Amino acid sequence: MIKQVEIILKEYNRGFHLITNEVVSALPDLPDCGLLNVFIKHSSAGLSLNENADYTVREDFETVFNKLVPENDPDYEHTLEGADDMPAHIKSSLLGASLTIPIKNHRLNLGTWQGIYLCEFRNYGGSRRLVLTIYY
Repeated sequence: MIKQVEIILKEYNRGFHLITNEVVSALPDLPDCGLLNVFIKHSSAGLSLNENADYTVREDFETVFNKLVPENDPDYEHTLEGADDMPAHIKSSLLGASLTIPIKNHRLNLGTWQGIYLCEFRNYGGSRRLVLTIYY
């Protein structure tokens, strides 16, 4: 069996944001065993699974990604939507648009220090839509 829910996240500032609680609170009752796929319906934001306790990890992610994919690179051709747009598309492709998380005992089977990140790469990305699909 498959169940699917679509949620709209509030607008987040540029950066890496822990959204595990928002995802979990939007889910229906979870099965004893299964999989959750989380998919973001945008090409300038991404998802990641990483450290959920120390916020400085998320700040360091932002620093490193900005060094890896800088704004205002003169080689970019896609520039009409602002200096942050093309880098946002590249960063999104580096991380990807979906996560698959195991379900066990009616809960997400995450590691002790793992949380779901919304990776917002635009200065003004707006609200973001997620599709949550549960596979039983």
